[in-house]
Amino acid sequence: MGNEKIAEVIQNIGDLLEILGENPFRVRAYHRAANSIRGLTQDIDKTTTKKELDAIPGIGSGIADRIMELVRTGQMEYYEDLKERVPPSLLELMRVPTVGPKKAKQFYDELKITSVDQLYEAASKKLLRILPRMSEKAEQNILDGISQLRRYHERILLYEAYPIAERMILRLVKESYIKQADMAGSLRRMKETIGDIDLLVSSNQPSRAADFFCSLPEVDKVLAKGPTKCSVVVKTGLQIDLRIVAPKEYGSALQYFTGSKEHSIHLRDIAKKRGLKINEYGIFNVKTDKKLGGEREEDISELLEMQMIPPTMRENKGEIEVAIEHRLPDLIELKDIKGDLHLHSNWSDGLSKIKDIVEFARSIRYSYVGICDHAERLKVAGGLTPRELARRKKEIDKLNDRLDDFVVLSGIELNIDSKGEVDYSDEVLEEFDIVVASIHGGFSQSKEQITNRTLSAMNNKHIDIIGHPTGRIIGKRPPYEIDIERVLNEAKNTGTFLELNSFPDRLDLKDDHLRMAKEIGAKIAISTDAHIASQMIFINYGVATAQRGWLSRNDVVNTRSVDELLKCLKSVV
Repeated sequence: MGNEKIAEVIQNIGDLLEILGENPFRVRAYHRAANSIRGLTQDIDKTTTKKELDAIPGIGSGIADRIMELVRTGQMEYYEDLKERVPPSLLELMRVPTVGPKKAKQFYDELKITSVDQLYEAASKKLLRILPRMSEKAEQNILDGISQLRRYHERILLYEAYPIAERMILRLVKESYIKQADMAGSLRRMKETIGDIDLLVSSNQPSRAADFFCSLPEVDKVLAKGPTKCSVVVKTGLQIDLRIVAPKEYGSALQYFTGSKEHSIHLRDIAKKRGLKINEYGIFNVKTDKKLGGEREEDISELLEMQMIPPTMRENKGEIEVAIEHRLPDLIELKDIKGDLHLHSNWSDGLSKIKDIVEFARSIRYSYVGICDHAERLKVAGGLTPRELARRKKEIDKLNDRLDDFVVLSGIELNIDSKGEVDYSDEVLEEFDIVVASIHGGFSQSKEQITNRTLSAMNNKHIDIIGHPTGRIIGKRPPYEIDIERVLNEAKNTGTFLELNSFPDRLDLKDDHLRMAKEIGAKIAISTDAHIASQMIFINYGVATAQRGWLSRNDVVNTRSVDELLKCLKSVV
């Protein structure tokens, strides 16, 4: 039972307790534990003792006992009892963006709604708006949320698919008869959501490779098995397709099965105009049908006299023309990131101590971190009072005194209220090394209102970065209405950086917005918004999204040294 499945059970318990109106502290404890499990880098089912579980931030003794029961038996008596008390279908309703526990219970109590289809029917018939605390706008938001849920229903987040594929590839390449193995399709392009996982291997013993793949421990069901293609369903319910090709065809197959459909068609059209033909078997002269290359992926670009296009850019958004002109950007890489500027510690709603954050950051070769706990008005997230800030500053100063090659930046994540104002006075804000400001409520306001709130924050001389600028949570909450082009232009004018939030269900700003930011000249900060130290590894997904947005290291503020960073914050770069 993997981390995601265990986290789902713990999350469901918190949701069920919330539906039942249980103590909010118990509800938050289960939600906190679920988030902690999702952020773990090790498999929780390999944790064999209660003491080891107790040591994980956010998992208390009682929850640890229940996780041990779940891992050991595959079931949890407490969870089964809760499901007897609450119709499990209410959890399905809560998957709809804007439908929380209270609304789910209200719809069940008042209209006996137990499924998303029933909820859609009731909203379409305008039955929800007559309920207490509901409105025509809230009803429309639910209809929009159901549409969004259905769009994402057959897809999973990139970070759920990537580790599964990575583990399988590591096993495949250990076999001597498998020469090469890679991800392909939308996963290799690092799209924010994935349908099926596509893998590619080269082997001179294809049947043996197929047998090995279908016998991997992750595999739950074999749908098809042959010497060129296998399809399996893994235990998480995800389908994985494997293509097996000869080593001499591997490069052309990798190119063929990576790009979007539109990218591949466009590339083939260009090849055709030059008297060439591209397919998964190689690149050929059309007149003679002679194979000219295909063992290496680079063969294709070299024969077309163009630059090799990075996989993350292969979406047919102008990259082919730029590659032909040899003007592709030098894309940012993971190694370029010098530090994370948006982290939460246990001073607010984070689960890790600052010293543990520092230890983890140093282990991944960072030079600095920005501790940006929540500000005072966000009480639900443990927002800090000025007195608590002073105590936290003393702790940070003591750490910095002991560190020779690392800097802890004292920061804050402010709340941009409905009028565009923030939590603290100028006198308090002056004390921070770095200031992030984000919208945490009022998501249903008009485009003009939300845009003006953001612009107002950017014109505050103390605010350095706008956090998660469109507020989306992929598959759960749509982005709020905001004039992103206006925001990007104002960011450039004020020297404010916009955050690319790398948390896997945010990836906010998205790739198209980042491309627009680059064209306008607005600068970006790539951070994780981590609430557990180990979640800093999510920066990988932010960097991949930045690549999809064509960003170079000079477009990103936290590729700079700490001295350069502090000089350019809140100044036009």
